[in-house]
Amino acid sequence: MFHIAALVLGFVLDMLLGDPQWLPHPIRAIGWLISKCENMLRHIFPASKAGQRAAGVVLVILVAGISTVLAVLLLWAAYSVSPWLGLIVETVICYQMIATRSLEVESTKVARALERDGLKAGRAAVAMIVGRDTAELDEEGVTKATVETIAENASDGVVAPLLFMALFGAAGGVFYKAVNTMDSMVGYKNDRYRYFGTAAALFDDVLNFVPARISGVLMCIVAPLAGLDGAGAWRVFKRDRKNHASPNSAHTEAACAGALGVQLAGPASYFGVVKDKPTIGDATRPIELADIKRANTLLAYTAIAALVVGVALGCGVWAVAGILS
Repeated sequence: MFHIAALVLGFVLDMLLGDPQWLPHPIRAIGWLISKCENMLRHIFPASKAGQRAAGVVLVILVAGISTVLAVLLLWAAYSVSPWLGLIVETVICYQMIATRSLEVESTKVARALERDGLKAGRAAVAMIVGRDTAELDEEGVTKATVETIAENASDGVVAPLLFMALFGAAGGVFYKAVNTMDSMVGYKNDRYRYFGTAAALFDDVLNFVPARISGVLMCIVAPLAGLDGAGAWRVFKRDRKNHASPNSAHTEAACAGALGVQLAGPASYFGVVKDKPTIGDATRPIELADIKRANTLLAYTAIAALVVGVALGCGVWAVAGILS
């Protein structure tokens, strides 16, 4: 049960501290590993479609395998010295796998930049947290992009790693984040990654299939607690949760859009190419700067609900394992 205690403590640390820039972060190490492996594999495998797809499969195996094995070895060594040292190490890893506070901090920077320094500063701030082109966004576009990022990352930045750590310990969270980081770095459908990133994108879709749906449901459930429209969240969630090329991304976006009573998604530019994405939610009112704070409040309640679900699942699995042993 140490991993459950570590998860709870890690969650509390994340809510209180976020991600201090001075603290070495395993996600940055995973990103470095992905870049090194990509460079190596592109030299080894041919540049054909089949060759790039094969290289992408090897990338997933190498990065996910190395990251997880290192986490397992670190935890094993720490617990071998002392259960309390193991708990401390596992708590720190859990803390670093959750992004609730950092999402709030980074999205609030966008809101403050827009409010204090104007549109140009807002565009620069939102460019740090989204993958789309931001140079031509107006204030509404910057705000909408920020809310969408909060909503989408509620699943892969908070709920999914919580659930993986509840079931498999901190090493499970590292495994999940390794795959998710690969998707973020190479899972693009552009000329460079169309084939190389296929395996990472597909594996990420598989891992997020259940967490994305749990995240959307939890967001609908807690919306009234956050002072938002619970009925609207359910209605839009059921109607628009598949309005995305990804099988997982629209679930939390739909719940958030319905809870706020705004319209999200729609056409967006990536690498200079406009993609005509379907809209999510109803344009009952224009999106406004205050919606960033509202979305963060909804995220916080969703994170707490996910922690409760995760602890219940983890304890349940532990109890069943004890009965069967």
